[in-house]
Amino acid sequence: MPTISTPTTAHRTAPRLSPLPLAAVCLGYFMVILDVTVVTVALPAIGTALHTGVTGLQWVVDGYTLVFAGLLLFCGGLGDRLGGKVVFLGGLLVFTLASAGCALAPTATVLVLARLVQGLGAALMVPSSLALLQTAYQDQAARARAFGVWGTVAGLAAGAGPVLGGVLVAGLGWRSVFFLNLPVGLAALFLTHRHVPASPADRTRPGLDVPAQTAAAVCLAALATGCIEAGALGWTHPAVLGAFAGCLAGLVAFLALERRSPAPMLPPVLFRTRAFAASAVIGVLLNTGFYGLLFLAPLYFQQVHHYSALRTGFALLPAVGVVAVGSALAGRLTARTGPRPPMVAGLAVGAAGLAGWLVVGPDTPYLALVAPMACAGFGTALTMPASLAAVMEAAPDERSGAAAAVFHATRQIGSALGVALFGTLTATGLVAGLHTAVGFAAAGFLTAAALAARCIPGSGRPGHRRRRERNARERNAREPRGREPKAREGKARDRTRRGRTARRT
Repeated sequence: MPTISTPTTAHRTAPRLSPLPLAAVCLGYFMVILDVTVVTVALPAIGTALHTGVTGLQWVVDGYTLVFAGLLLFCGGLGDRLGGKVVFLGGLLVFTLASAGCALAPTATVLVLARLVQGLGAALMVPSSLALLQTAYQDQAARARAFGVWGTVAGLAAGAGPVLGGVLVAGLGWRSVFFLNLPVGLAALFLTHRHVPASPADRTRPGLDVPAQTAAAVCLAALATGCIEAGALGWTHPAVLGAFAGCLAGLVAFLALERRSPAPMLPPVLFRTRAFAASAVIGVLLNTGFYGLLFLAPLYFQQVHHYSALRTGFALLPAVGVVAVGSALAGRLTARTGPRPPMVAGLAVGAAGLAGWLVVGPDTPYLALVAPMACAGFGTALTMPASLAAVMEAAPDERSGAAAAVFHATRQIGSALGVALFGTLTATGLVAGLHTAVGFAAAGFLTAAALAARCIPGSGRPGHRRRRERNARERNAREPRGREPKAREGKARDRTRRGRTARRT
């Protein structure tokens, strides 16, 4: 809104309202989310060019998401200690250089290693991006709009990934999927360096709990290794059983270290709230099903129906094109009803969509899969924002940063597990394995719906009332000076009347 002010004041406030900090942060975040889905369409071409099978392709996808998930909490603490801008710039640089490494990779092994480094860059960027927006936009309304745009970028990137990947692979080859990140990354580096204000650093913050972080990384890496290698070696192979044993040992060590830590990376107190614990489990189940389907669907279209990469990208539009619509609707429903109704509805719709893939066969017409894909994508999009609201509502205000990091970490863990499990189930045959995978995924969605119905608060539960009360307090705090809320105005008028009566007496 235009305001009447002196030139000095206008000059001082203009940088805070500039869209350039938002553009810089969103460019980096767009790359992070895009690289989760853009690679899926390129997988068959990568497998042919680099002479690798399904197991190698699973590592191409999961190498990125595993490092991303495993280091989110650690990198969030690192951003608090060093300042968000330093960490975000470092993440951008790492991610851009790793993208060049992916594009130039001569073998599948080099590609997987470069994807691991990409995951490190993503983990550095995501937690610090919100801190940078909070610093850049001090006005509460401007900050809310910036956060809204930041969230919308995720939906756009996830939706654009398969289509953009298909266009690039068809026109320029699979390496262009990674070369795309170079100009975007360089633009984000320039804008961040020039226009993003530095967020405060807290040098007094306790240590970053490196032993616990190492134990968590071992746990996740061993779990993914066991699930992926089981497809080629079998579930009872000593190497697979050893990987699962390593996962269990890492989990026990992580829980023990966190319990003893004076400043735990993952505060155990968060999981004492039933809604928070349930939301974390729901996040894992949700992404396991949806991203597992996004891994197998391109393989099905290209290997069974012999679609080109470009046609495959457009074939996935029903699943990813509804993400923005579902996310927007979820925000409105959650504001009116609380998180439980949209979560239950979204998970039920998503389960129906996944179950629709049970009819898939070698001769299934594409039109028969449009509705199942749209239901799976819409149900996931309807559930995700409500899940985030449930997580943040269940967490104490002083733990909101850790709660958000847990939510993002569980999503990425679910994505990695979906790719690992679904790919392994297709070892005996793509169509038969797809049937088993979507059956498990639909059951997971229904389990998540039952958890949401039982554990997540609706509009009438105390958690939602506390959120409404907190919002009311914030609105009162934003009242312009010189204007009191109606309740205080009434009390002031009563005091004035009593004073006049006393003077007359």
